[in-house]
Amino acid sequence: MSGLATAAVMLAAAVTVAQGNVFRVEVPSELGLTAVTAEWREHTIPLVRDGNWTTVLGIDLDDAPGEHVVNLTLVYVDGRERQATTNIDVVAGEYPTTRLKVEPKYVELSAENQQRAAREREEINAVYATVTPERLWSAPFEIPVAGVSGGRNFGHRRVFNDQPRAPHSGADLTAATGTPILATNRGRVVLAKNLFFSGNAVFLDHGQGIHSVYAHLSEVKVKVGAIVERGDVVGLAGATGRVTGPHLHWGIRAQDARVDPFSLLEIDAGSD
Repeated sequence: MSGLATAAVMLAAAVTVAQGNVFRVEVPSELGLTAVTAEWREHTIPLVRDGNWTTVLGIDLDDAPGEHVVNLTLVYVDGRERQATTNIDVVAGEYPTTRLKVEPKYVELSAENQQRAAREREEINAVYATVTPERLWSAPFEIPVAGVSGGRNFGHRRVFNDQPRAPHSGADLTAATGTPILATNRGRVVLAKNLFFSGNAVFLDHGQGIHSVYAHLSEVKVKVGAIVERGDVVGLAGATGRVTGPHLHWGIRAQDARVDPFSLLEIDAGSD
């Protein structure tokens, strides 16, 4: 169960969403309404008019259970503004612990690798902190490996060589080395390089604060700045970085919230 929900301004009761899932906020279109923005996770996200006004927001793996509020601002053609809220009831997700054995250099980092990892973390964090107002995606999201219907390990609390680490922020998909990896949706390439932990990786900005990442690639097939369409090849699967074998790490961030990529598959582009 993905935890997918659709929240609307007119709803009186809270919408329930599990940690690590996305949900859609939908504001009914009305005469004279020219813009809608949502305040969420310290970001301002413009809604897109597609029938109704809509956007997709994320609940992080570690967001506290309980009531959270989406604050909305509605702007009208005559300059009036109206404030509205939608309540989100966050419930705890159930994520087990996974124990893995990897090369010691990926657990006990040298001073050089610590510095490299810190630099790359800043670079990645800057990508996730960006909210591009334009929505680049326009169709349902799809799994980036042809013929694969599910993934594993999202949200698992990881223990590398008996040392606890942060929860797994993506889904691991079965993919032999050389398997074409497809863009999950239309987006702009904002990072494409070799990273210490992720190996060869590609990051796409889909707009409205939604980003996807494809990690541990054997080859990168795109360049920064390029616009890719859903289903375009962004790289080939491999086993680079901190891995136990060939596979694809497919991650999604929604307003920097770590969310299960599969929770996006039920999201439609519009709200007709």
